[in-house]
Amino acid sequence: MSELIAFIGGGQMAGSLIGGLLAAGHPAARLRVAEPDAARAAALRREFKVEVCERAAELPAADALVLAVKPQVMREALAGLAPPASTTVVSIAAGVRVATLRHWVGPHAPIVRAMPNTPALLRAGVAGLFAASGTPARARELAGRILGAVGATCWVEDEAQLDAVTALSGSGPAYFFLVAEALREAGTALGLDARTAGLLAQKTLAGAGRMADASAKDVTELRADVTSKGGTTEAALAHLERGGIRELFAGALKAAAERGRQLGDTLAK
Repeated sequence: MSELIAFIGGGQMAGSLIGGLLAAGHPAARLRVAEPDAARAAALRREFKVEVCERAAELPAADALVLAVKPQVMREALAGLAPPASTTVVSIAAGVRVATLRHWVGPHAPIVRAMPNTPALLRAGVAGLFAASGTPARARELAGRILGAVGATCWVEDEAQLDAVTALSGSGPAYFFLVAEALREAGTALGLDARTAGLLAQKTLAGAGRMADASAKDVTELRADVTSKGGTTEAALAHLERGGIRELFAGALKAAAERGRQLGDTLAK
């Protein structure tokens, strides 16, 4: 029989995980959601045919409890809960550390932290996962299967590395959207109308992403393949390098990771 998986919070990411699990063959009857917003609860029932209750305390005992609420309301959402050792707690909230979660859910349930990203909505996401030493293999396997329903997964050995995962892939889609904006604006400045420039930018990024995902080549080699000596691409890339594009991205990820650490410090107090 499929495991019973319960979700606290029924927002977009929870919905994407539910949809991915259903697509992978997990029965709707083995999924539960606690979602206080009546409109969102109704939407979940309508779209996924799953049972939805208002409060986490109403959820039945489950094999996995997925924490899918915002970090700032996590403590309130978990009030009064003490999942047993048979329940794997999977948190997808940024910044909420295992030690903090342990303080809130009690000493028994194994805890796995995961950081997915928004392409999970299209089942094209990637998630970094962390479990403390001593976490049962069954808990790691179940957490990996839940996140794997919406994309690729990778494990990190140090919980602090999840801040880097958040900075790179968790926030990463926004960086690509910014690049698409910048390309659209630059194309418009060169005389294209905004609609045409936007279409060219979006489809180019989407196609390049598909190439990188499908190719056995490293992205450095893929870049070299489209950079002819003395050509237009070489001129463009040289300008970006002179402008410090690598340093800009390094600084951006450092800022995001630091913000994640600050959030974790605040929530741990």
